[in-house]
Amino acid sequence: MQKLGVCELFAGVGGFRLGLEDTNRFEVVWSNQWEPSTKTQHASMVYEARFGSQNHSNENIEEVSTMAIPDHQVLVGGFPCQDYSVATTLNNSKGLLGKKGVLWWSIHRILKEKENKPQYLILENVDRLLKSPAPQRGRDFAIMLKGLSDLGYAIEWRVINAADYGLPQRRRRVFLVGYHKSSSIYNTCSDDDANDWLRYNGVLANAFATSSTVQNRSHFRLEGDLVTLSNRFNNDKTLSPFQNTGICFEGKVTTVKSTPEYDGAPPSLASILQNGEVTDDFFIPEEDLPKWQYLKGGKKEVRTTKEGFQYHYAEGSMVFPDALDKPSRTIITGEGGKSPSRFKHVVQTPKGLRRLTPVELERLNGFPDNHTKLEGISDTKRAFFMGNALVVGVVKKIGEALIAKMDK
Repeated sequence: MQKLGVCELFAGVGGFRLGLEDTNRFEVVWSNQWEPSTKTQHASMVYEARFGSQNHSNENIEEVSTMAIPDHQVLVGGFPCQDYSVATTLNNSKGLLGKKGVLWWSIHRILKEKENKPQYLILENVDRLLKSPAPQRGRDFAIMLKGLSDLGYAIEWRVINAADYGLPQRRRRVFLVGYHKSSSIYNTCSDDDANDWLRYNGVLANAFATSSTVQNRSHFRLEGDLVTLSNRFNNDKTLSPFQNTGICFEGKVTTVKSTPEYDGAPPSLASILQNGEVTDDFFIPEEDLPKWQYLKGGKKEVRTTKEGFQYHYAEGSMVFPDALDKPSRTIITGEGGKSPSRFKHVVQTPKGLRRLTPVELERLNGFPDNHTKLEGISDTKRAFFMGNALVVGVVKKIGEALIAKMDK
């Protein structure tokens, strides 16, 4: 059976590739990973070490010609979360452009310029995308939906917490799945009631079941062009109109608040630990313990700024050490390194308190053990990769549900 060709943008160390290719129905035909803030391209080095350098690009995607990207059926990417406002209009073939350096517009540009447009999209971002920026709650997401709709895509989305569906990390991300009007699924979507699509019939509904009860259902249309939307959408409103689940079809949005439904119990943090295999440098020295306890603990104190201004500071306590009988907290990019931190994971073991290892962080995201291990790549950098990565198992579930929908 012929596999669907995939273009993987903002590839990181290959989470999308691992999840989709594990279904045996997808094949990455071109990938791009470029980190603008570092001279050494560590993530791209890992990607090439695991998957090979053929058809992999380590260039700024803004400078890559659309002509250089081979045709593909599926475009995927976990694009950076930035300010997506529309800066200007141009009286040329490129039409509307966003602010320079905002990588969402590279996705938009590729989709616009491709003569043979990818039939399907799978995109991922942090869930605050649905309510950014503060002065215009939901504006950024509205711009994306409208832009994709104008290019001929129906888009459904869902905020997914991996731990709600049998995976060992509490990691909330919004996933978007798009269907071009040339695809069979687009036509199925157009014939279906939006509420039924979101609850029963859609790809995300089949991948991640929800309760039959939904809340806060609303319908509205994204009016005007992208510049108008950028300037006027939801001005001065305190809440975003976008709930955690929804669909945009031909500019019309239906959105609801859904509740996950899953029969099993997720794996615990304890289930992924390397018991007895951890070197001493991951253990917390006794003399550092008070600093860890302070940072993890609750605080009500007076602090002073550099300018001498005093203010009251308060924050609640965190579970310390982390609970072993539940899924882990969200991995952050700063998990690596020995320095005490409020947000790093710490687990209790028979040998003492310690931080999580790179392998354990990989397991929490569903990566193979030592996927990021490479000469010249520090443990701190490996932890950074996992803080930026997505959960491979979530991607695989979406891929399987998309294939099942196509086959049906």
